[in-house]
Amino acid sequence: MLPVRPGPTNSLTDVAGLRVGHATRRGKGRLTGTTVVRAPDEGAVAGVDVRGGGPGTRETDLLDPRNVVERVHAVCLTGGSALGLAAADGVAAGLLGEGVGVAMGGPGQVVPIVPAAVVFDLGRGGDWAGHPQAADGRAALDAATTTVEQGSVGAGTGARAGGLKGGVGSASAVLEDGTTVAALVVCNSLGAPWDWATGELLAARRALGGELAVGPLPPSALGGLRVATERQRALLRPGSATTIGVIATDATLTKAQCQKTAGIGHDGLARAIAPVHTMMDGDTLFALATGARPAPDLLGLMDLMAVAADVVTRAVGHAVLAAEGTDSAEGRLASWRELATA
Repeated sequence: MLPVRPGPTNSLTDVAGLRVGHATRRGKGRLTGTTVVRAPDEGAVAGVDVRGGGPGTRETDLLDPRNVVERVHAVCLTGGSALGLAAADGVAAGLLGEGVGVAMGGPGQVVPIVPAAVVFDLGRGGDWAGHPQAADGRAALDAATTTVEQGSVGAGTGARAGGLKGGVGSASAVLEDGTTVAALVVCNSLGAPWDWATGELLAARRALGGELAVGPLPPSALGGLRVATERQRALLRPGSATTIGVIATDATLTKAQCQKTAGIGHDGLARAIAPVHTMMDGDTLFALATGARPAPDLLGLMDLMAVAADVVTRAVGHAVLAAEGTDSAEGRLASWRELATA
């Protein structure tokens, strides 16, 4: 690993100018939510890489480097599968009301650019129709702050990670030259974030210091998870899992470089979850560059991208450790911490 240190908050908002907000919906048949990453008002250069076999996304074609729009104004990560994409409408409407977007003419004539990706959590609260709506996207946007709440919140409210409770996690790193790279993920994976042979958290192998210090899952817990996993496999359908997220940096990158950063970020998912990028997952990562720092040279770019993969791995670890066990329509979703300390 490169010589890096965590940022001041060890979260996505260590990249100055970014804010994160959640709308969490529990009760009345709902176990879902929405998370919004808000860019500076002038936007951030963005790219995306979709690797899962069952994705649910919005505005990803726009982020192709061959296409004209360079910057996005927010990214919406949400539960609700394809139905939850409605949350992005609320984010866009909120930004429009603030006059934030691509200028298209006179005052107020802007188009906010809000890419989005979803995780599958339909029915986990009991009501299949209890998915996020436009109002949830607007609420998450309005709640955006520099403090990143992690665990069973926002788009991670109903998340499941390999049979355990999943959630939202974040991590950051500061390179020797002062460049910050950070990630926020929503872990709702088919694959397990632990080693079946040892019970160890896979992401802990990339931890900085003691940030992911936790004991392994005991053999008794692993045995129960194997049984639960086999039961779940019989019910799986394409797109019924997924890990999604945002990588960000304060460096100046091109749209193509952001796309490549998002792609290398998936290496970080592969170190933290096994299996990953299956036909049941819709794994999608966005990358944002605020441009507050100069463009790196070729070696600096290589280092930045390598660290991007590492912060994704660590963010998955934080998502799993911060998650809180909950009862769902599918039965009890236990947390890592409760099983590891039982």
